[in-house]
Amino acid sequence: MREYSERLSVPVAWWVVVTGCVALLGTTLWAGLSLLWAIVIYAALESASALVLLAWGAATIVVTETDLRAGGQRLPLANVANVTALDWDQTSALLGPRADPAAFLIVRPYLHRSVCVAIEGRPAERPYWLIGTRRPAELAAAIERGRIAARDDANEGGARRPATGPMG
Repeated sequence: MREYSERLSVPVAWWVVVTGCVALLGTTLWAGLSLLWAIVIYAALESASALVLLAWGAATIVVTETDLRAGGQRLPLANVANVTALDWDQTSALLGPRADPAAFLIVRPYLHRSVCVAIEGRPAERPYWLIGTRRPAELAAAIERGRIAARDDANEGGARRPATGPMG
């Protein structure tokens, strides 16, 4: 069962800006050519741009009772050491001067807040996950609830607990 789910879709404003850029570039490329070439150029540029924006916005964040899925990656909640919701400045610091090149990042430039998920034991190959989100407090709370439940389950010998939270 899902405790939290979010799709990192591209905002409408970005689609408008990209369409404007396609119009400018298409007009530059089309100058002096026939109307048929104009249609081909605009269609090709807009299609390519739409595919890029759709692919970029297809990433999802899902927290279930047992794991966190971000993009194509999966992290068992029992492996989570700490969860922190971050604001714009904290997110910028972890993307810049305080960044660890081994960290897993699923961020988008239109998402200015994030959640930092520290991995138990801070393994060198992936010490933390930085996940861009529109709702950092909700995501962090869902991960924390799952982390506590996973630890309780491990301490009780794996007995299942009923799901709690807004979606459970």
